Parts: sequence; structure tokens; C-alpha cells
Amino acid sequence: MNPRSEGRRELDSVVINIELTLVSIIQGVALFFLTDNARALISLWHWEAFLYVVAALCVIFIFWSRSIIHTLTLIGWPLEFGHNFFYIGCALGEAILFSRLDNPLAWFQLSAAYAGIVLLLFVYDMRLIRARIAESRDDSERALYARARSDQLLNICLLVPLLIALNLVSAFAIWRWPNLFIARACHVWLISIQLLSFIGYLLYTSRYFSAIAPLVLSSRNKN
Repeated sequence: MNPRSEGRRELDSVVINIELTLVSIIQGVALFFLTDNARALISLWHWEAFLYVVAALCVIFIFWSRSIIHTLTLIGWPLEFGHNFFYIGCALGEAILFSRLDNPLAWFQLSAAYAGIVLLLFVYDMRLIRARIAESRDDSERALYARARSDQLLNICLLVPLLIALNLVSAFAIWRWPNLFIARACHVWLISIQLLSFIGYLLYTSRYFSAIAPLVLSSRNKN
């Protein structure tokens, strides 16, 4: 067995474990802030607050699932500090966002800002994909990284910008017509649309993982 290859596999394993540990910790912190803020709202029996709580939970689901897929497909030696710093920044954004479950205008404003950070993360991680494509050794790896690149570009060019636009439009509507969206509680329609978009994205993520799972297994078996 090639000692250099064996050493690279060990380092890849260490980096993957670091990534998984970081993701688990930061999403655990985000879940703590969500639980703490949701408890106070639920105790007041504000039924519309349940929609914001579920939407916030979907934010955690999305970040966790995307992070796991990213780790299984792209993460390896060397450790990418900038990528992990973005993860920590996203966790901070989630914690701040979850503190505004009772303020629709602030919720959508912060949601737009958080989505902007996520967009920057997608753009930054293109360099990881280019690096993996450059070092790919067989057709299964090239196919896997090609799918990852297509998914990344779809998120950068369409999905995340659409989410940012949805949040900005919602924030503007609440700011412009507070009597309609706050006094008459029509913000419920806006959070419902956002929640449906999150559920749709989770379904897309699940289908994407199902499509690349055989490629991930094939590439791992050859390492």
C-alpha cells in the first residue's frame, strides 16, 4: 500500500470528523436559541408564532442536511479554515434570526441577510469543487464533482437569490403596509409562503442526495 495515499486517507478522515463535529455543535447552539425563544412564544398561545417556529426549524434542517452532503462529497485534506469560519458566521446569523420570531419585519429582514451569507458560502465553496475536480482520478469521482458543481451553480444563480428576493419583498410589504400585514395579521401569508419554499428546498435536497449517493459510495470504495 502506498504510504502517502494511506497518510492522505487518514488526514481526510480527521478533517471530515472535524467538519462533522463543528456542524453538530453549531447547529446544536442554533437549536438552543430556537428552543429558548420558541418556548416564550408558545406559552403565550400566539398561534401564528408556530409558523415562524416551524420555519426556523426548517432553517436548521436545511443547513444541517446541506452541510452533511457537503462533507460527504467535498471535504478532505487540507482543512479549509475560510469554509469553517463561514459555518460559524451562519450559526451566529441563525441565533440572531431566531431571536426575532415575534417580529415579522425583523424576521424577513434578517432572513434576507442570512440568505446573503449563505450565498457567499456557496460562492466561496466553488473553489473546493474546482480543487476536487482537478484532483479527480476516475469517472465516478468526475461524475460526482460535476453533479456537485451543477447543484452549487443552481443555488448560486437561482435558488438562493430567489429566497433573498422573497424575503426582501416580504420585508418591504410589511414595512410599506403595516396596517395590513401587522394589524390584520396578513404576515401569516408571507411566513406561509416562506415555509413552503423551505419545505420545497428540503425535498430538492433529499432528491439531490438520493441521486449522488451511489456516486459517493463508488468514489469512497475506490479510495
